[in-house]
Amino acid sequence: MPKPGTPAEVFLTFLKLGLTSFGGPIAHLGYFRREIVENRAWVSESQYAQLLTICQFLPGPASSQLGFSLGLIRSGWLGAFAAFLAFTTPSALLLILFATFLPYLSGPLGSSGIHGLKIVALAVVAHGVLGMLKQLCPDKERLIIATLAAVLLLVISSAMVQILVILLGGVAGLFFCRHIQPSSGGSLNLPSSRTSSVLLLSLFGILLVLLPLFAQFYPGYLTIADAFYRAGSLVFGGGHVVLPLLEEYVVRPGWVSQDQFLAGYGAAQAIPGPLFSFSVYLGLVFTGDAGGVPGGLLALLSIFLPGFLLVGGILPLWGQISKGVRSAQAIAGVNAAVVGILGAALYDPIFVNAIKGSTDLAIGLVALMMLAGLRLSPLYVVVWCVLASMGGKFWIS
Repeated sequence: MPKPGTPAEVFLTFLKLGLTSFGGPIAHLGYFRREIVENRAWVSESQYAQLLTICQFLPGPASSQLGFSLGLIRSGWLGAFAAFLAFTTPSALLLILFATFLPYLSGPLGSSGIHGLKIVALAVVAHGVLGMLKQLCPDKERLIIATLAAVLLLVISSAMVQILVILLGGVAGLFFCRHIQPSSGGSLNLPSSRTSSVLLLSLFGILLVLLPLFAQFYPGYLTIADAFYRAGSLVFGGGHVVLPLLEEYVVRPGWVSQDQFLAGYGAAQAIPGPLFSFSVYLGLVFTGDAGGVPGGLLALLSIFLPGFLLVGGILPLWGQISKGVRSAQAIAGVNAAVVGILGAALYDPIFVNAIKGSTDLAIGLVALMMLAGLRLSPLYVVVWCVLASMGGKFWIS
């Protein structure tokens, strides 16, 4: 294990990710893997896959929960908070500014630039899947598990089927990965205890039950906290899956108009960082001059809090579970299933939305070469894809 880091180190690392991680939750996993596993070696490939599995099991924003967990492992609870703050702040700030200037980006060149960001996501996720395939599926048994997981998700795509695939991967690992033995490099060393686990999980349940009750008697800010806390507590799959819940909670009651909601959603898709930052926009629109920035920040914190309480409570328990031989075999199968899940996501929704013709495919292949062959920073890939996409639109038109 590498030496523990500092909260400042974690903050700067995730600030870079918060400024450059375009493409949504699945793409974030590729960015995280490249920066944390490959470039910095804070965790091993196996540890990264285990953290990813836990975050996909739980409700909440999977990529932000993963960043929170990586910060926790690297530098304790201050590191976890630093990771969340650094990864989320850029998107929260950019979303407000981006929504203001959104009308200026509705033309052909602006739309092409946004489309270029989708190609960035394709290259980043493809690079991540190739790397994880090599590390986590080195034998035919795990390769078969990954392939079957991908096929099942491509046939039936939903958050619940994704959880089922992970469970089936664990069962398959028990039968077909009996040659796997636990290794010290695969366990998760966490600065937390069973006591903190119980406290965090209890707090999650208490807030889920009491916030709706208190909101009835003390409306206003508690109404915002309740609505966004429930949205963060009840959504599996994170990212775009939370949007129908948010629409139900803020559009149907008349807090935010449909046009305002869709304008903010369009902005949220075009900026780096977590899609859950969309909540700060909704909170600002809802509270307006009466609440302003505090109302937006309350919505932001409320939607992220339940996911962080859950992952913080589950991680110490996972550390004990993963040390057994049978657990190691099940984890090997789960890791292979995770590779299959990412492989399926690489095709749908990423490939089908990013590649509209041979020009897009060429741009994506060059971007992948920049990442995998030349090992350039994703920032260069962002610049290349956006400019190439806009240039292609200019020459075609």
